Amino acid sequence: MFNGLTTGLGDLHLLSNAQSRSICPENKTGERGMGGMATLEEGSAKRAARDLGTGWKVNPYEKLQPGEVLEIANIEGSGAIQHIWLTPTGKWRDTVIRFYWDYQDLPSVECPIGDFFCSGWNEYSQINGLAVCVNPGSAFNCYWTMPFRTSCRITLENTATEPVNIYYQIDYTLTEIPEDAAYFHAQFRRTNPLPYKEVYTILDGVKGKGQYAGTYMAWGVNSNGWWGEGEIKFFLDGDGEYPTICGTGTEDYFCGSYNFEDPHSHDRYVGFSTPYSGLQVVRQNALYQSQKRFGLYRFHIMDPIRFNDDIKVTIQALGWRSDGRYLPLKDDIASVAFWYQALPTAAFPELPDRDSREII
Repeated sequence: MFNGLTTGLGDLHLLSNAQSRSICPENKTGERGMGGMATLEEGSAKRAARDLGTGWKVNPYEKLQPGEVLEIANIEGSGAIQHIWLTPTGKWRDTVIRFYWDYQDLPSVECPIGDFFCSGWNEYSQINGLAVCVNPGSAFNCYWTMPFRTSCRITLENTATEPVNIYYQIDYTLTEIPEDAAYFHAQFRRTNPLPYKEVYTILDGVKGKGQYAGTYMAWGVNSNGWWGEGEIKFFLDGDGEYPTICGTGTEDYFCGSYNFEDPHSHDRYVGFSTPYSGLQVVRQNALYQSQKRFGLYRFHIMDPIRFNDDIKVTIQALGWRSDGRYLPLKDDIASVAFWYQALPTAAFPELPDRDSREII
């Protein structure tokens, strides 16, 4: 019988023995028949619900104190997360989300929540992707399938000096997982500014078999002129100096062309959001003025990049200087790499501290 891991309309009609579950502040364990049981004494909205009592909207959010690590999911058994909805207060890079699969000590996901949901600049911009949707007013949604075989644990850490409120819902299914199912991973990096003539590394240090699934970049441009001449490179399975996959330009990799310019006026960037790729124009100055900010995403849903032993992903930051020469840029670049692989997860580089993540 179908295991219930729906991948689209094509299998939505199939019956399954999978069990649907959901975790939120109103049912913190996701157990059957345990939702909406919070008492007024323990509810985050106890004042608003004081005339109504248990069973109404008593505990819709969690408050994280400065320095607190809150466990928002602890699931035992086999199954898969299929959707996460989350909306936070505070600065989005100050709250860090981590996922741990099958009792691993090391996280397979470690990322500020804004960047994880392709919103690295702490400003709302709608995203209509298949894997990530961001909707008004600050509604973060992801639809990555995240299987686990024995356990799933998710935490949020508040690294700010003020409390934050987190509303969230984690929708998952308990079911058997195929032997060839890999584990979801996501890793955040940021370099500000990128040293002159240095290539930006999106991902390296990965060991094992898997497939690369997507890239998000929050790109701050610190010079005038066009900034996206750089090539992305995928080094696979022991590649040395030269990669197996080499792109032809930043806007090309993110499925645009010719500087993302308005093809009619040539005086502005044109943002777009599609199921597989998009450009967020967060700060729109004149076309080639300094201090522009962009969000870019590319989901490899139809074209995953397979690797057997290892993978490294880099991108160049290139603009133009006089006499038709490339200019290596010293930009503010942050990224999230999304991929699937077999366990165990190799240790990630140390997450940049709060000051190093800050948007200035």
